[in-house]
Amino acid sequence: MEKVKNTLFLIAFVLFVFGCKGTGNSDPALIKEQETSLTTAQLKKALAEEGYEIFDYVDPKTGDTVLMQQYFIAFLKKGPVRSQNANEADSLQTLHLNHLGRMYELGYADISGPFGDDGDIRGITIYNTPTLAIADSLANIDPMVQSGRLVIEMHPWWAAKGFPLR
Repeated sequence: MEKVKNTLFLIAFVLFVFGCKGTGNSDPALIKEQETSLTTAQLKKALAEEGYEIFDYVDPKTGDTVLMQQYFIAFLKKGPVRSQNANEADSLQTLHLNHLGRMYELGYADISGPFGDDGDIRGITIYNTPTLAIADSLANIDPMVQSGRLVIEMHPWWAAKGFPLR
């Protein structure tokens, strides 16, 4: 039964992902791959055509112009259903990590990770999608969320395009 559920989930996920892509070249992984070879003007045009929210920020100290992009942070919070036994919780954790791995591989998630305490907010995922609706849909197909073990709180977040974490 578990294999059937996983197979159905995978089919639904693939249909959803390809349904979200529309008719344009909206594959975030492809855009990310192309970013290194595009001029800033070309990158801005590509992102705008795909529906991403962007703006230029001029650093007052250096005068440099930085391209800002809107991302979406999903806060993964403790959900109302925490009654799974150890085997069920372990299985859900494996499915959860597989889901996050797929989001990263497909270019929809740029970074994910748990928090180091045992608080109500368990972790975050930063989604790289044009809209809140797409990010929210992707976050909510996580098996941990579907089981009720986690719930999502989604917020728009702006970051400079192409700047690494330090």
